[in-house]
Amino acid sequence: MNNFLNITAYLSILLILGIVIKSKVKIFQELFIPASIIGGIIGLILGPACLGRYYDIIPKSWIDDIRSIPGVLIIPILISVPLGMELGKENKVVQNTVNTGGILFLVTFVQLFIGYFINFIFDRVFNIKLYKSFGAELNSAFAGGHGTAGVVANTLKEVGSGYWELAQGVTVTLATVGLVAGIVFGIFQIKKNFGNALTSEVLSEYKSGYIKNREKQAILGKETMLTTTVDTLAYHLAIIFAASGFSIMILDIFKKFQIPLLSKLTIWSFGMIVMFFIWKAMNKMELNWSIDSRVKGKITGTLTEFAIVAAVATIPLRGVMSYIIPIVVTALVGFSISWIVIYKLAKKYFKDYQLERTLAMFGTSTGVFITGILLLRICDPKLETPVLQDYSLGFSIVALLGPILIAMCIKLSFIYSYFYPMGLLVVLTCLTVLSLEYYNKRVER
Repeated sequence: MNNFLNITAYLSILLILGIVIKSKVKIFQELFIPASIIGGIIGLILGPACLGRYYDIIPKSWIDDIRSIPGVLIIPILISVPLGMELGKENKVVQNTVNTGGILFLVTFVQLFIGYFINFIFDRVFNIKLYKSFGAELNSAFAGGHGTAGVVANTLKEVGSGYWELAQGVTVTLATVGLVAGIVFGIFQIKKNFGNALTSEVLSEYKSGYIKNREKQAILGKETMLTTTVDTLAYHLAIIFAASGFSIMILDIFKKFQIPLLSKLTIWSFGMIVMFFIWKAMNKMELNWSIDSRVKGKITGTLTEFAIVAAVATIPLRGVMSYIIPIVVTALVGFSISWIVIYKLAKKYFKDYQLERTLAMFGTSTGVFITGILLLRICDPKLETPVLQDYSLGFSIVALLGPILIAMCIKLSFIYSYFYPMGLLVVLTCLTVLSLEYYNKRVER
C-alpha cells in the first residue's frame, strides 16, 4: 500500500515538473508537447535506462509497477466510453457524421494494415525478423495516443507474450512522433489556407497550456449530486470502477469454465459491453440526469495523464533503439498515407468545410481527439461550424470499436502471423468503402 502511495506521489511530481517546464521552455510550447510527456521524459532520464545505470535514483522495485500502470489504467479509461453517450432517436446521425465515422474507420484499417505490411516487408524482403505482432502499434499510437500503449501491453500480456514492454515502448515512441508531426503539419496546412493572422489568434491560448483569466476558464462539469449524499466526482468514479471490477470478475468466470468466444474477449471490450448495458439501464430508469459527460471526461483525462507519464518514463530505450529503422519507416509511411486518405475522402464525401473536417480527422488520426479539436479551433476559433458535432459523434463510434479491433489484430498476429490481420483488414476496408459509396448515393437520390 505504501508502494502505491509512493509511486503515485512520484508520478505526480513528474507531472508537476512537466507543467512547470512547459510553462518556461518555448520549444515545448511551440510543439504543443503535453506536460505528461515532458514529465515522463524526466522519469525516463532518472530511471534505469539512463542515470539509473550508474546510480539507483528510483528504487528498482518501483519500475515494474510503474511499467504496468498504463495497462491497468487503460481498463477503466476504455470501459467508461459508453457511459454518458447520447442514446435515442433524437440524436440520429446525419450524413456528415456517418461519413466522418466511416473515414475514421478506414484510416484505422489502413494504419493497421500499413503496420503489418511493413512487418511483412522487413521479414520477407530484407530478412529482418520483427516481433510477431509488430504493426498494430501504428494505429494504437497515432489514433489512440500515448494512453493506448496500455491496450497493446495488456493484450500481449493476456496472450503470454514476453515482449509486451518493448511493444509498449514502440507505441509510446510512435505516439510522440505522430502527436508532434500531426500538429506541426496541421498548422502548416492552416497557415497555407487561412494565413498567419487567424492561426496566431488561437495559438497563443494553447501554447502556454493554461488560462489565467478566470472569466475564460471553462467549467469542469455539473454537480449532479449533493455532497450530503456523495461527491459528484466520487459517484462517477464509483460507477466506472464498479463496472471495471464487475467485468473482471465475470470474465474470470468465463475463462475458468472456458466458455467459447466469451473467454477470449479482452477485459476492456467485455467491459465496454457491460458499461453499455449499465448506461442503457440507467436511461430506462431515468437516471441519466446523474451522469455528466464532462465530469466523466475529466476522470478519464486524469487517468490518461498518469498512464502517459508512466508509459514514457519506462520506455525500454535499448529495445526501442534496436527497432528505430522500422519505427521511422512505419511513422513516415503511416503519416503520409493517413493524410492522403483523409484529404481525398473528405473532398469526395463532404460538400462544406472540407479543410476543417480534414484537419479534425487528421489530428485525431495522428494524435488524440483533443489534437483534432486543437486544429479545428485554430481554423474555426468560435466553433461556429457544425464540424465539431459531426466529428465528435463520428469519433465516439470509432473510440468504442477501435480498441477491440486493435486487440483482435494483435491476438491474430501473435497466435498465427501478420497475414491473418492483414486479410481481415482488407475485407473490412472493402466493406467500409462499399458502405460509404452505397450510403452517399442513396442519400443523394
